Amino acid sequence: MMWEGLAIGLFSLGIIGFGFFWVIRMEYHLGYLWWPYPLLVGIAIIVLSLFVADAGWSALLGVTGASFIWGATELKEQAVRADLGWFPRNPKPKPLPPFANIIRKIKAPHL
Repeated sequence: MMWEGLAIGLFSLGIIGFGFFWVIRMEYHLGYLWWPYPLLVGIAIIVLSLFVADAGWSALLGVTGASFIWGATELKEQAVRADLGWFPRNPKPKPLPPFANIIRKIKAPHL
């Protein structure tokens, strides 16, 4: 019996579930202007997955990278959900990311 497919499926479910958590926490503590950084991390992880010899680990890295890219697109949406009152809004000022003046000029990605 091959258990690798089941393991990849369960780990993928966990990775995607963790994506929901970190998007909510990142927007709460840092704000949506940090979206380029998880996007770049996701792209780097996907590129790394291309060089992993084992298909199972490569698949898990690909799912992790895609989850980071999805999360980067959801940060702005999460800010809107917090504005609507669906999630708590952090009353403390959020730190600006490096190159914030450039990031503000770029429209946040949306899927």
